[in-house]
This record gives sequence, C-alpha cells and structure tokens, in this order.
Amino acid sequence: MKSHFKSLLALLAAAAMATPLAASESKPAAKADLVKGEAIATQVCSACHTADGSRGSAANPIIQGQHPEYLVKQLQEFKSGKRDNAIMKGMATPLSDEDMKNVAAFYASKQPKPGAARNKELVALGEKIYRGGIADRQVPACAGCHSPSGAGIPAQYPRLSGQHSDYTELQLKGFRDGVRKNNAVMTGVAAKMNDREIKAVADYIAGLH
Repeated sequence: MKSHFKSLLALLAAAAMATPLAASESKPAAKADLVKGEAIATQVCSACHTADGSRGSAANPIIQGQHPEYLVKQLQEFKSGKRDNAIMKGMATPLSDEDMKNVAAFYASKQPKPGAARNKELVALGEKIYRGGIADRQVPACAGCHSPSGAGIPAQYPRLSGQHSDYTELQLKGFRDGVRKNNAVMTGVAAKMNDREIKAVADYIAGLH
C-alpha cells in the first residue's frame, strides 16, 4: 500500500512538471513584426526591390503582395544554396528565420499594383497555355496551381499576376535549362516548353490581375 502511494505521488509530480511544458508547446507562433520587417527591407532589399517591393527593374521580381510563406522559403533556399544566386545568397545569409519572417510579412502586407501585357501577337497563345496548358506535351495549365487570376495559393504556390514578363521568362528558362533547381514540378513543366511559349505565357502573366 505504501509503495502504491509513493508511485501515485511520483505520477502526480511528473504530471505537474509536464503541464507547463505542454502549455508552452501549445502557444501560437509569434506574429511577424512589420516594423522590423520594414527596417530590413529598407536597409537590405530596397536597392533592388524598391522600398515596398513594387515595380522596379524588370530583371528583379516584384515581391509586393507575395505570399509570405513563399518569400520565406525562397530566402531560406538562397541562404542554403538550394536556389543558386550569388547576390541573393549574400543578402539572405545574415538573416535569421525571424528576420525572414518579418521582412516577408512586410512585403506581403503591401497592395500589389497591376501590370500589363506588352506583346499583342503572343498574348492569345499565352492565355491558351496559362488557362489550358499544352495537351499534346502534357503541360498542365498554369491556372491549376497559380489560380485563374494569378493570385496563387498561400503557403503552396506563389502569386504571379502582374509579375515582370522579363523576370518570369528568365525563371521559366532557368527551370527548363537546369539553372534553377529548387522546384522539381516547375522543372518538369518548363522542360516541355519552347522559347516562344515561355515568352507568351510570361507576357500574359504580366497583365493578369
């Protein structure tokens, strides 16, 4: 009986010790700090992506309004080298995961501005591929993952609408040619597309909103 009582006390003590741990594990993740994110954006990112991630140089992506989960993933992969870009590796390497979360939330909080397609001759082909794919080569419709409006799906697929056509074209060719290696699905999709098709869909995406 005495030993049974001691065992019961030991179990109660263990439960009491475990309770604070369980409570701490169930705490929600800390919210991103937009003020800290803006400071990082101003000091580190603005030279290439402008102060709010909007329509700067066509060689650099518009990150205004981009899903924060996607931005964090790209920064982590630049830092690790999974996505190869010497400039972005230099920018991302000093950032902690918390820094990345904060700056991604800052850019995500900005209202994206609409863009426009430029190539009237290719826009119909671009729309056909974006909305219907290329059936004879098993190229899926871009809209299937990135949505008909190009808004993407948070935490899964990036926002594309309004993106610089030059940048989108460069990324699609990078996937196709094995230069960009951080997304096997996109590598498989782009591998089946020729230069004209890539240019067409990139230009169509620029005008989506």
